[in-house]
Amino acid sequence: MAIPTEPIGSIPRPIELINGIAARAQGTITEAELQALYDNALRETIERMEATGAPVITDGEQTKPSFATYPIGPQFDGEGIHLPFADGHTRQLPRLVEPPFRYAARAETYLRAAKGHAGVPVKQAVIAPSALSLFYPQDELPGYSREAFLDDLVNEAEADIRGCLDAGAHVVQLDFTEGRLAVKLDPSKQLLRSFIELNNRVLDRFSDEERRRIGIHTCPGGDLDSTHSADVDYAELLPDLFTIHAGNVYIQLASEADPARVLGIAARHLGADQRLFVGVIDPIDPRVETPEEVRDRTLLAAEHIPADRLGTCDDCGFSPFADDTSTSRDTAFAKIAARVAGTRLAAEQLGI
Repeated sequence: MAIPTEPIGSIPRPIELINGIAARAQGTITEAELQALYDNALRETIERMEATGAPVITDGEQTKPSFATYPIGPQFDGEGIHLPFADGHTRQLPRLVEPPFRYAARAETYLRAAKGHAGVPVKQAVIAPSALSLFYPQDELPGYSREAFLDDLVNEAEADIRGCLDAGAHVVQLDFTEGRLAVKLDPSKQLLRSFIELNNRVLDRFSDEERRRIGIHTCPGGDLDSTHSADVDYAELLPDLFTIHAGNVYIQLASEADPARVLGIAARHLGADQRLFVGVIDPIDPRVETPEEVRDRTLLAAEHIPADRLGTCDDCGFSPFADDTSTSRDTAFAKIAARVAGTRLAAEQLGI
């Protein structure tokens, strides 16, 4: 397509898979039976995503426990910090209890499984190292300082990204949902800038050519039709966001009250070697956007961003945590189809 369009990541899991995960935890089905459910969900998700006409797909994160916790192994417990959402519910992060930090699973394995079913390019979402840095306990672990943890984290995050690039990912996308949250937690922005510095420690290990296939995604943390930081002014995040050394930047925009203002800020700070993907689909809104609405959102973005440096995306994943059923699979695929069709209409109107 003349204007590239990409998904962000997750698709709601089939209810059979959600029930199967619970059944496996209770010991009422075997690991082989659960794996069969995973395989079926992955295959169907890719088939349905390709049926939308999408030129680039993901695996829908069907076999991840969540976008953030896939690397987590037995050296963690469930007693980490709480993420509060606007509707009152919380998610609790894992906490490292047994050093050293090592990934228990790498995103490359998800990518290779998806590529076995896909007929179009596949992008792979990975968790940003800044998010994983939150898993270190508030009290320093004996014999394993935070500095030592961060050194190991940088090495592990680099290997996670590099494995995906080497396995043929169209793009590797770092999920940085904690960006806006960092401003909420620390309005001085010291926390935000420490997150960005950590992410850049990883990204600076890649060549310019490799970074053109690496992206950073930000959103206000959608989960169960709520968010954790949508009340933070985007203007407090965006100027710093574009200092991340990634070739592609994906921003939530469809659910913003004043997208033109956000686009104006983005246009002033977009790096010379960066492409901006703007959200034209709101996964939290139960209504399916029309292709014409997507077209108009894309054309608005083109008033601020040069068309050759513009792309479209969804605001965020449709189901970042495996148990989130607030959006149906049918709705998610209908919204993706609208994004693809609407982006094409915008390109046609722009004559590209």
